[in-house]
This record gives sequence, structure tokens and C-alpha cells, in this order.
Amino acid sequence: MSEPRASETRGDAALLQSDLLVVGSGASGLAAAVTAAWHGLKVVVVEKEAVFGGATAWSGGWMWVPGNPLAQRAGIHEDPQQPRTYLRNELGARYDAARIDAFLDNCPRMVAFFEEHTDLQFVDGNAIPDIHGNVAGAGTQGHQVIAAPYDGRELGPFVQRLRKTMRETSFMGMPIMAGADLAAFLSMTRSLKSLLHVSRRFIRHLMDLALYGRAMQLVNGVALIGRLAKSAEKLGVTLIELVPAKRLIVENRAVRGAIVASARGDIEIRAAKGVVLATGGFPHDVSRRKALFPRTPTGEEHLALPPVACAGDGISLGESAGGCLVTDLASPVAWAPVSRVRHGDGSVGHFPHIIDRAKPGLIGVLCDGKRFVNEADGYYDYTAAMVAKAPEGKEVVSWLICDHRFQRRYGLGHARPFPIPVGPSIRSGYLQRADTLEDLAKRCGIDAAGLVETVGRYNHHARRGDDPEFGRGSTPYNRKQGDPHHAGPNPCVAPIEQGPFYAVKVLPGSFGTFAGLKTNGAAQVLDRSDRPIAGLYAVGTDMASVMGGHYPSGGINLGPAMTFGYIAGRHAAGFESSQHSIRNSQ
Repeated sequence: MSEPRASETRGDAALLQSDLLVVGSGASGLAAAVTAAWHGLKVVVVEKEAVFGGATAWSGGWMWVPGNPLAQRAGIHEDPQQPRTYLRNELGARYDAARIDAFLDNCPRMVAFFEEHTDLQFVDGNAIPDIHGNVAGAGTQGHQVIAAPYDGRELGPFVQRLRKTMRETSFMGMPIMAGADLAAFLSMTRSLKSLLHVSRRFIRHLMDLALYGRAMQLVNGVALIGRLAKSAEKLGVTLIELVPAKRLIVENRAVRGAIVASARGDIEIRAAKGVVLATGGFPHDVSRRKALFPRTPTGEEHLALPPVACAGDGISLGESAGGCLVTDLASPVAWAPVSRVRHGDGSVGHFPHIIDRAKPGLIGVLCDGKRFVNEADGYYDYTAAMVAKAPEGKEVVSWLICDHRFQRRYGLGHARPFPIPVGPSIRSGYLQRADTLEDLAKRCGIDAAGLVETVGRYNHHARRGDDPEFGRGSTPYNRKQGDPHHAGPNPCVAPIEQGPFYAVKVLPGSFGTFAGLKTNGAAQVLDRSDRPIAGLYAVGTDMASVMGGHYPSGGINLGPAMTFGYIAGRHAAGFESSQHSIRNSQ
């Protein structure tokens, strides 16, 4: 999987021949590459960075795939119309029937294909409900899968070319898998079984650091990338890093390759079947953020979680060939609540608040000290409400507030729970701490009277497990994200009353972008007349969100990314995009 020798030269550029060129090495790009290679195509994947994995390697790795084989094997047989009903109600006027059908018809086939023919194996998330449980059609089980944990040693030397887990969401570089693994870390001081599990994981991690200089117990998004990369290697896919794509080769109105830049000069990569754009959207394109994101006057008021290389390259390439950017979406951005972390070495990172918000004994407030949302709802919902309700003319910001008991049990953002000391987070300024709510409010610039009144009203109801203001704990998703071991009647609600009190500043950030190139059900890029551009595909966040800019469930980025990567790979290999051919051949 090293950079190949050019088969010939043409002018000043070396020439490399292939059937399909994939630009980008996240889940969608590798899914397209592996699928096409399994169907007999000669595939090249180019990556602009020094490591493979894109934003996927930093993700939680969950995929929303209703009707998947793992759910069926567990006895969950859902009416195929149920997820369509849910999406119709969620997406409204932005329900694109053709693309939704392509996704829902093919996502179970995608999982089955990778299970049967590749090294990508899955673990079910059958107990994870859809986010908006009060919406007709919402599922309570059987919609989620994640890549099974993977031993990095299976990759051999290639593991060093794989992006490491995001620093802020790991512990000393050790990734933690959502589910039983995470639950063990949160309960290790209260359960001998959990303590033994964590001890074994950590000892193994220390050994891996000594031997390999990195985590080798791959979980979450990096396990997905590792398994796809191993599959690509077995199928003879060529993967080349540090070669950004400069321009597409367009001949007779068809895309037939690209010019990429390498340390040894330009390489002309010919691709008889076309090019797949999978570069990770534009979360780090400041000019596009300024133009498209709400309340982003300079483009800098945003903490994007993907790697900085995700800067709109694929979208610009697609536009150069006649593609168009879709911006008429519920949101151009996949919102996430993010706090800024200043590390001891002087670097700055970003922490996504996914786990803590639903636990009992925490609230989110704006600068007036008032709550503004059900904190246990989805991360997209929390951030969208913050953007909409923060006072005009002021910084879009909220604060997560908790007491000492909460912080020591669950942690608060990047400030880990007991037994990890909380002092470094306070000294760095990441956490604010005070003995009273009034003093905490002053430290944060929050209206003190408003905060005291809000906490008092919240506590009055929380002692009975109620939240009449926002209904926290009222949906299956809320309760799943809460603490099942909480002694009170509501796993998402507990009073905030044991000082000292803590706060962390939360800003609008994202997992990526929803605005992207217009595509059809075969992942082909469409021109302004809605005609497919021959030989050009866009997948992942380079294609416009199939969810229309909505966020109905966890995994709605990677589920469609893997599925449309699979569809694109098959289409390039000669399988037509008609519903009949898609439904009747794997």
C-alpha cells in the first residue's frame, strides 16, 4: 500500500492507470474503494494528509442502518415503512424520496456485503433509540451498528499510517468504546468488575505504547478505518498518502481521473470508470462557513471537530466539473456542543459534549442564567437551540453547570471523573469552580440572580425526578443517555446542591457539514440541470445530506456515508442505479 511507481510519463506529470480513483480516505471513500475492488476494479485511493482515516477516525463510529442483518439475527424485524415514516415526519419538505429509498434499500445490503466479503465486522447497537422518540415512526431498537473492535497488529506496518484516536476523547491515547466499555470506565470506583475491566484495558494500552508508540486496541471510528484498510489491502487497492488532488481530468463531458501533487512532482491518475469525491466536506473552509453558517460573521466563531484537512477540496473539485453546492437545507452544518481544551503542552483541542449532558444533576444555561433546551436531547438539538436562543449581538455560548457530586461521578467534559484529579482543569481555566452559585456566575459572566433562580426552580422539581419545563427524561433516547443506576425515578434528573459548583463554557461546533454536492440515488454528482456528470461521484459529507440537514438519530452521518460509498463502488463497477438492479444484486 505504498506509493506506486508510475507506469509511464506524460509531459511533466507521471502517469498512473486505474479504473476508479477515490479522493479521500474516510469511511465513505474506503467503502467505495473496497466495494469497487471486490467487484473487480483496479482502485487507487489518494489522501492529502500523512495519515489515513479522515474525520471517521476521530468519530464515535456509529452507523444508522435500519433493517440491518445484526438486528434481524436478534429477532428485530421492523416494517420497512417505519423508518420512512420517521424520516418523512422529521424531514418534512426536505424528504427526498429517491435518495431516501436508495439509502434505506441498500444500507442492510451494505452491512451484509462487508460482513460476508471483507474484514469489516460489526457489533450491534440494538438498544439505542432514535433521538426524537415522540415523532411518529421513531424506532426504539435495531437501527445502529458499529465496527467491532480490532487489533491494530493485524494491520502490520500500515497501522502507523492510520490516524490516531482524537486526543481529547481518549485517555492517554487509549480510545474508549461507547457502551459496556464506557460504562465500565464511569463505574470503576463503584464496581469491582468494572475496575478489573479498566485495569486490563489500561495495562494492555501501556504495553502497546511501549512496543508500538500508539494505541493498538482499535475501537469506534478508528476500528472502522482499520478494518476497511485491511480489506482494501487484501483486494489490492493502492493507497497513497500526502498527495492532494489539484484538478479533475474532464474529457468529452466525463470525468476520467485527476492530477494530484506529490513530493516527486505531479501525478496524472487516469480512472476509466471515474472519480469518487470523499474529502470530508468543508468544516474548515472559513469562507464557506462565513457565507453559510448562522451567526458566524467572521467564519471563526465555530469549533469544527474534524481534522483541518477537511476544507472543501472535494466540493471545489466537483464544482469545477459542473456540480453544484446544495445549501437549501434545514442546517448547513452537523452541530455539536464543543468546549475548548488547553493542554499542558500549549496546544488547544476541542471536546464534544456527547455523554455528560443527559446525566442526572447537570443543566445548560445561557448568559442570562436560564435554561434553554432539554439537555438530554441530541447534541445537534442542544447546539441548534443555543445558536437560536443566545441573545443577538452577543457571543453564542452556553455553560454546563453541575455540583461536586456530579463532576466526581461522571466528569464534566474533558475534566474526568474520580479518581482523575480535577485541579489541572481548574488551573488551566477549562473548568470554573466556586463555593456558591453566585460566585460561579460571576466567574463565568452569567447573570447571578438568573442562575440562582433557575437552579432553585430546577431543584424543586428534580427532587421528585421531574422536569416540567423541558421534559428531560421523557423519551427513550433521553433515558438511554442517562444513568440507569441513578437512585432517583428519572435517570436524567437530579438536584444540583452539593458545592462546590462547576461550570464549563460550551461553544457551537460541528461533526462536519451537511451542505454538499447535489447527487442522485447512485451517488452521481448532478449538474445544474439535474443531469448526472459522467464519471463523477460524491459520498460522505462531500454529497449534500440525505437527511436534508436534519439530525434524526445518532449515526446519520456514517450510515449514509458507508451506504452511498457502497452504492458508488457498485455503480462504477457496472451495476445500474435503477431500483430493480440495486435491490436484486449484492
